[in-house]
Amino acid sequence: MIPRTRRAGEPAPWQQALAGAVRDPAELLALLRLPRALLPAARAAARRFPLRVPRGFVARMRPGDPDDPLLRQVLPLEAELAPQPPGYGPDPVGDDAASCTPGLLRKYRDRALLVTTGACAVHCRYCFRRHYPYAEASAGPSRWRAIVEHLAGDGGTEEVILSGGDPLTLPTPRLAALTRTLCGVPGLARLRIHTRLPVVLPERVDGELLAWLARLPWQVVVVVHANHANELDDDVAAALAALAGTGAVLLNQSVLLAGVNDDTDVLAALSRRLLACGVLPYYLHQLDRVAGAAHFAVDDARARDLHARLRERLPGYLVPRLVREVAGAPAKMPL
Repeated sequence: MIPRTRRAGEPAPWQQALAGAVRDPAELLALLRLPRALLPAARAAARRFPLRVPRGFVARMRPGDPDDPLLRQVLPLEAELAPQPPGYGPDPVGDDAASCTPGLLRKYRDRALLVTTGACAVHCRYCFRRHYPYAEASAGPSRWRAIVEHLAGDGGTEEVILSGGDPLTLPTPRLAALTRTLCGVPGLARLRIHTRLPVVLPERVDGELLAWLARLPWQVVVVVHANHANELDDDVAAALAALAGTGAVLLNQSVLLAGVNDDTDVLAALSRRLLACGVLPYYLHQLDRVAGAAHFAVDDARARDLHARLRERLPGYLVPRLVREVAGAPAKMPL
């Protein structure tokens, strides 16, 4: 069957899938045949940080199981509304202090991060930027030139990181326009893209995106984000293989989350599945202490024990580095 040609101005299939994401907690509970008793708390928590999850990601969850590890990452819970322990706040990794100009963060030597958009395909309940002021501090097109001038004036920028939100929620022509502007950064050698879309919305990896990546003049590193092997179905595997086919290096970042992946067997299965999909485990993050996410925390002693058991189980190249991001530190801090 020959695919239908898309009319001018018509949304791409991935944009249609993104627009159709589940946003109502009542609908999510109904799709998964979960008790309506969960609804009042879910709605209350969603008023602070809205629910959003693509239907393809919902389809990977186990119906009738409120403890499904994928569901736990996206379902608003009453625990988000509880008083937070000391040390939890709206800016856990020091983004505000690292801001050079709206949309540009400079935390580490030789690297610069662009907050390209506030949009994501999925709202992870543990998101460290769930309180970020995107309206005032994103790198929209009107700010690109000022950002490039700032980086050119600073000098020494070997790598630019596209982050967000999720940069792949931007249409590919917008991404292409951004990278054309970034050609004005002297000495730029690598472009790194931090994205969850190939995992939660694999339709995003289409021919237009792949052609853009293949044409870029720099080495490209795509850092995806999966926390559990159940996230990596055959459609995701195909999307990741297509990304690798452009010559991009594929890495994965996970977050250690209570009730999701705080188990040696689960972490080992994730690393093995990532390798089967052509992705190397990169970081296993301790939770960023963002207000509303304390119920996901795993204490450091247990995290170290899990990591030690993982090292015993797997070859070294499949063991992600266990780290915490500390505001103001010159690098991620190993535990």
